[in-house]
Amino acid sequence: MRILLVEDDPMIGDVIQSALTDASYAADWVKNGLLALAALQTQHYDLVLLDLGLPGKDGLDVLDSIRGQNNPVPLLIITARDNLDDRLRGLDGGADDYLLKPFEMAELLARMRAVLRRHGGSALSRLDNGVVALDLISKEASTEENPGVLLSSREFALLQALLIRPGAILSRSELEDRLYGWGNEVESNAVEFLIHALRRKLGSHVIKNVRGMGWMVSKNV
Repeated sequence: MRILLVEDDPMIGDVIQSALTDASYAADWVKNGLLALAALQTQHYDLVLLDLGLPGKDGLDVLDSIRGQNNPVPLLIITARDNLDDRLRGLDGGADDYLLKPFEMAELLARMRAVLRRHGGSALSRLDNGVVALDLISKEASTEENPGVLLSSREFALLQALLIRPGAILSRSELEDRLYGWGNEVESNAVEFLIHALRRKLGSHVIKNVRGMGWMVSKNV
């Protein structure tokens, strides 16, 4: 999944981006509101982490602009502003959650998972199409023949991207877009290598190749 982090504090931003990467997210980091809006115009994101005290354009104004463009991207405010008016404006203005600094990264990641589950229509920290199940917390995948298989960060991210949209064909570029953030070097055969590794661990039937188009997992069976 690809995350847009909007945070002007270099120390906080660096810690959050590193933690997101460790948690298997592709994380792009911008440091002001105008750059955030520009990024959202050119790139698909699965979730936005938005600070409020931003240079260039205040975070609440950024939120108003995002929702004013009918962009439904999941959005979680992360801020030190603890007054009731800001919290109400943020939540009533379309934020999915409001987290006060300082916070533990474990709580931020849990809230992100909760927001993503709500948008995905699921109450569980688990994706399952009846062939393969993926635990979003432990990063273990399970099939009937191979239960409890621990995946690498990139293997997890790729399988998650496919399981979020079972039955949909994702091309190489679409998968790369969900796996790699700005500045990450992408080898030409990276997606094929990860799919080969997943098939070896879980079985060749888990991920289907659609010649000339991309890859998919079956819809729920």
